[in-house]
Amino acid sequence: MAKIYRIELSRADLGQLLDGLAERAEAWENTAHYHRTGETPGDDFFLLEECTDGDEANAIAEHYRSIIRTIKTQREDQQ
Repeated sequence: MAKIYRIELSRADLGQLLDGLAERAEAWENTAHYHRTGETPGDDFFLLEECTDGDEANAIAEHYRSIIRTIKTQREDQQ
């Protein structure tokens, strides 16, 4: 079983953490989109993340989204 950590952050720092995780998830979602379609997502510049294919990129993006959901659930439980 994985070791569980408890970390205390200010509201502002928690917001920054969630924003950073959301940016990483979006980067991987954009990479998955590129691998599936060959098209860059939207009009924005983006960096292609290194992976083997769209499925791997999507799995990584989903892992980031899962972390975000976990943190938000724990935050809501404390309000």
